[in-house]
Amino acid sequence: MSDSTIYALSTVFGKSGVAVIRISGNEVLHILSKMTDIKIATIKPRRAYFCTITKKESSEPLDKAIVLYFKSPHSYTGEDIAEIQCHGSKAVLNSVFKELGMFENVRLAEPGEFSKRSFYNHKMDLTEADGLVDLIDAETSEQQKYALRQMDGNLKNLYSSWRNDLVKILSYLEAYIDFPEENIPENLYADILNTVFKVKCDIEEHLKGNNVNERLRNGFRIVIAGKTNAGKSSLVNALIKRNAVIVSDIEGTTRDSIDISLDIGGYPVVITDTAGIRVTNNPIEQQGIDIALQKIEEADIVIALYDASNENTDFPYVKNNNILYVANKIDKLTDEQKEKLEEKKHILISAKFNEGIDRLINDILNIIKDRFATSSNCLITRARYRNALEACLENLSVFSLDKEIELAAEDIRLACRQIGKITGAVEVAEVLDNIFGNFCIGK
Repeated sequence: MSDSTIYALSTVFGKSGVAVIRISGNEVLHILSKMTDIKIATIKPRRAYFCTITKKESSEPLDKAIVLYFKSPHSYTGEDIAEIQCHGSKAVLNSVFKELGMFENVRLAEPGEFSKRSFYNHKMDLTEADGLVDLIDAETSEQQKYALRQMDGNLKNLYSSWRNDLVKILSYLEAYIDFPEENIPENLYADILNTVFKVKCDIEEHLKGNNVNERLRNGFRIVIAGKTNAGKSSLVNALIKRNAVIVSDIEGTTRDSIDISLDIGGYPVVITDTAGIRVTNNPIEQQGIDIALQKIEEADIVIALYDASNENTDFPYVKNNNILYVANKIDKLTDEQKEKLEEKKHILISAKFNEGIDRLINDILNIIKDRFATSSNCLITRARYRNALEACLENLSVFSLDKEIELAAEDIRLACRQIGKITGAVEVAEVLDNIFGNFCIGK
């Protein structure tokens, strides 16, 4: 890790009332002694100082600001840190940056470098760093909640417990490699097998059906399917409460799939309006229908929408467990017709008159919540976690004490290494660069 002192803007660059400049490294106190009137000999950590920010050499004032000092190792990066809370004009920021750049061994931070230093100084592991990224990117309350849980270490604690169990087994096996004349005691033999079996089962359970994490980050995929003129586009507009897609009585108006993001009860969803399913000789419309069928197959929830006055509820192309049958245009029905549809447990709506939409949204929300209820609070939030856990599982699956003890130990060692790739217990330069390269400059 570089020994340079780094600085960066931690807020958005542009016109604002307040901007925060973060500085981290060995030169922090020297910088403050040259650019402020704070008495460095008596400076106290975590205390706010209102002072004048000046040029390094001439003491010409640049701005009035609040400065906070965080002493190593009790800081975000584990190094000395200063935060300058100045006015957020471009002129002020540019002038402060210019002065900071004039100090020896002080440079602008690279993307994610503050958090990378925090990782190297054991202030966080990689799962907590990923949780921080998710919190910054969070757009809904549920995304915020699960990101905070990950930042608090729920994944780190789970994965570290598995790795610790495997490291303990590895230490036993390594010991008996050094003393080949000794036989593994029966009680230890059973303990090793039981521990491997338990970790293996825990990882399998963690992996099983645990793709709600991807939905939490990218949105649950809800596809509205049905024949032409069933009112799919009208329903989309009713759900999002604005005219986002074209509504027309002309059959085949929608010829492509349109994705629209929405927040339902704190969960991100992506609603897809699809082309009406029907037999057609138009190659362009047929292409739209093919796309619709693909979207239906990939959906988490399918809204099977039909014209209630037509009473055609046949959807042979939908093979989705989470299907909601929705009868549209109920404003054209008699009370008796409505009762028959309700007996089938279909949801009755009128997209045109915004009737029944709240019930439909509530049913969608219940399906999503049920997906989370059947999952652990520890969600797999990255594809690399899943890949590493699957590789770990492969190593545990071939582990056997009937093998040469060196080979058995290697299986456990490789399994430990895979979990270490997730938390950072095993340093893999490419993994670290990929993770921290996605951070913003001031993080």
